[in-house]
Amino acid sequence: MKKLLLVLLLFGCAGQGWKVPDDFTYTPIKTEHYEIATWQKINNPNNNNIHIYIEGDGNAFNAYGQPNSDPTPRGTFVRDLAARDNFENVVYMARPCQFIENDSCNESDWTTGRFSQKIIDAESMAIKQIAGNRKITLIGYSGGAMISGLIIEQNPKLKVDKWITVAGVLNHKKWTKYFGDADLSESLNMETLPNVKQIHFVGERDDIVPYELAKTWANESDIKLIPNAEHTNFYNLKLFK
Repeated sequence: MKKLLLVLLLFGCAGQGWKVPDDFTYTPIKTEHYEIATWQKINNPNNNNIHIYIEGDGNAFNAYGQPNSDPTPRGTFVRDLAARDNFENVVYMARPCQFIENDSCNESDWTTGRFSQKIIDAESMAIKQIAGNRKITLIGYSGGAMISGLIIEQNPKLKVDKWITVAGVLNHKKWTKYFGDADLSESLNMETLPNVKQIHFVGERDDIVPYELAKTWANESDIKLIPNAEHTNFYNLKLFK
């Protein structure tokens, strides 16, 4: 069942406008509770640096605000960012329960517990397996920004050289309060940001993570406002030249 679901989803993603680049290889990562989907481009194993992209919350809710049964992202924004990255070693990493159906998955994993300790442990374990002793540039999109920040916070031995977020939620308590939504009761939060080199890309027209909210959790000097950009459309943003 797991393999069948993966195949169907892979074809579905391709049909939605994202063709897996020839130099990326699908590599599932086993952790204690979840198997996590990754697509990896390792063109130079001897290079001591790697870029790792973490997906957002995906298709967690339907148009009526009700949780979906499958949180796999329908858009390709983060995968496109990874595909446009010309660095030698690049990895796109999904969130638990995206692309792969795990027996331990339940609705809270992409709703109230999307930033739970179990989720952070799984993503941390996957990154450790992928990166080894390499220096990491860690890129998180939307809710994946919170995941990436908590990973850095909890794993000081990881060699995170730079932290980049795009349309990132970095304090879910402030975020839910701002919109009058219910608190993510089973999730960890960041009261302060990790002390690493960082830059946070925020869209001028992002109504999911607006600039005025982003300024409440990140230093303005670390924020780069992208003109006309929306939450899922940063107009071919390229993070690296």
